[in-house]
Amino acid sequence: MSHIAVHQNKAVDYKALSALCPFGAIVVDNGHIAVTSACRMCKLCIKNDTRGVFELVEDDVAGTDTSEWNGIAVFIEIYEMKIHPVSLEMIGKAQELAGKIGHSVYAAAAGEKIHTAHVEELLHYGVDELYLYEAPELKHFRIEPYTAVFEDFIVRRRPSVVLVGGTSIGRVLAPRTAARFRTGLTADCTILDIQENTDLDQIRPAFGGNIMAHIRTTKHRPQFATVRYKIFNMPERITNPTGTVIHCTLPPAKLNSTIEILKVHHKEKVKHLEEADVIVAAGRGIGSRENLKYIEYLAELLDGEVAGTRTLIEAGWIDPRRQIGLSGRTVRPRLIIACGISGSVQFTAGMNGSEKIIAVNIDPNAAIFSIAHIGIVGDVTKVIPELIENIKADAAADVKADAAAEGTAERSTS
Repeated sequence: MSHIAVHQNKAVDYKALSALCPFGAIVVDNGHIAVTSACRMCKLCIKNDTRGVFELVEDDVAGTDTSEWNGIAVFIEIYEMKIHPVSLEMIGKAQELAGKIGHSVYAAAAGEKIHTAHVEELLHYGVDELYLYEAPELKHFRIEPYTAVFEDFIVRRRPSVVLVGGTSIGRVLAPRTAARFRTGLTADCTILDIQENTDLDQIRPAFGGNIMAHIRTTKHRPQFATVRYKIFNMPERITNPTGTVIHCTLPPAKLNSTIEILKVHHKEKVKHLEEADVIVAAGRGIGSRENLKYIEYLAELLDGEVAGTRTLIEAGWIDPRRQIGLSGRTVRPRLIIACGISGSVQFTAGMNGSEKIIAVNIDPNAAIFSIAHIGIVGDVTKVIPELIENIKADAAADVKADAAAEGTAERSTS
């Protein structure tokens, strides 16, 4: 930990000193210069201060003996008899990290009754030790009993790293559990790596995607990180798994909850954007809401889904559930066509793992072209209609060819 120290004896022009902080964290308090909690630790005050008024001071913080923590752990999210795919992606990343430092992969799952098929599936994905917690109180996710389970698992296994899917459940469970161990947590990581000393390199977009923050928790364990669905690859199944299953129990008192589940209402099932093989995404470059018809028609022809950038979502042109980016969805389709999208970090962080990226933009210097496999420089309102006509022509030619082939087959038979 560190903080900004103020040398009051060097402070002269209070107004100029206050202006050094773009976040308004430098204020005059009782005739003295003070740094408030609004400080973002950007260090601009130190960089731009010519009198040495501000100084970065590293606090002497007692750390954890990191050698006592070993292994990479994953929380397995099971809901309504289904393993969330992000949990399997976390296992794959855990295997990669564990392989670099010679550690094992551990996993914890909780529920009223965990199906045998789920247990076997998890072992087939390379878990070395699977800890199962089964109790009637764990039928539905409630934060108190699930935190007690997660805490118990970490105390038993003492993993160096804990990975959790960035789902609605994971976003609640991970920080609450991390707080119990007084350790750090980095949310929505896009890159994870590990050092030989088991320090986890956690990289995520920050300040609205304008920078990539590189975070390490060097003095505390375990190291918590959450990752959204579709960021990492699904691991390959192992033919002959060797992992072991460990059944765990907790005293009933630890599974108590102040939350009572009265009734469960199931939302209408919709096709999630993350599951689409083909996506046609629109940005502000499409010009007007009326031009969305080209995007929608192209998506229909390709049996794909329509998506958009934050700008179009805020304008009310596209459903918020169809936003791609840091504040939206992360997708990895087989094909994505980015129409009139500049390619900001905010957007690309949510789709740069796509198998094939085609970008259409009138600006030849648009950032989207740096990650696109195919780039088309041109007006979206002209390129997309032409592309639609070409697809329709090809489809008609295929139908004609199939009909001709059928006629030839019938004549041969007769």
